[in-house]
Amino acid sequence: MKKEHKACMSALLPVRDTLDVIGGKWKILILISIWEGNKHFREIERSIPKLSTKVLSKELKDMQANQLITRTVLNGFPVRTEYKPTAHSKTLKKVILELQDWGIKHRKQIFGDTSETDHSIRV
Repeated sequence: MKKEHKACMSALLPVRDTLDVIGGKWKILILISIWEGNKHFREIERSIPKLSTKVLSKELKDMQANQLITRTVLNGFPVRTEYKPTAHSKTLKKVILELQDWGIKHRKQIFGDTSETDHSIRV
């Protein structure tokens, strides 16, 4: 492998790893929902339009495996499951805020959207 290719691959690998963990249509939205205080499955599901139960279940399992969230089963009647962000997930806040900022600027560039809605994410 040429020297330039090795340098390129070493630069691409961490980006690929990151995209494998937070990429896709739903993971960042689910993480934001949990950061915003939605702790239970149905709360998360209702907070994100068009997210199916099956997909949410799969994404939560993936996010738990990647240590972005914790899952706790609470005894009681009925038994409830609670999802919480990990300290590790909070290290993504800066990245997600940058994505959010870029998205706002892109929307303005493409659609001329000048709405001044507060878009800040709480962690």
